[in-house]
Amino acid sequence: MDLQDQLKNLFPDHQFEEKPIEEKPDIWLQDDPILCKYEKRKGKPVTILDGYNGATQDFKKLAKEIKTKLSVGGSFKDDTIIIQGDYRDQIMEILKDKGFKVKRVGG
Repeated sequence: MDLQDQLKNLFPDHQFEEKPIEEKPDIWLQDDPILCKYEKRKGKPVTILDGYNGATQDFKKLAKEIKTKLSVGGSFKDDTIIIQGDYRDQIMEILKDKGFKVKRVGG
């Protein structure tokens, strides 16, 4: 028995109204593509996302979401997202699903 059923049993005369859920994009989408680069820093592979010209808070939110989905470490510095490891393909899929245009730079 879920919560709705319990409430109906407690308050049989009450009319429940379900509000339609509006999906708003929580991150500003841009027209220019986000650049997805691969580099080696101190011998370790890193994926760098650059080229976002929206609000910094939105880009930080996007960085956190990418890191949690991939279960990897990373950071946000100077309007770039740095992800530890070579995850270009997975990151590009995540960004394309969100509606971003992504351009792969480098090999």
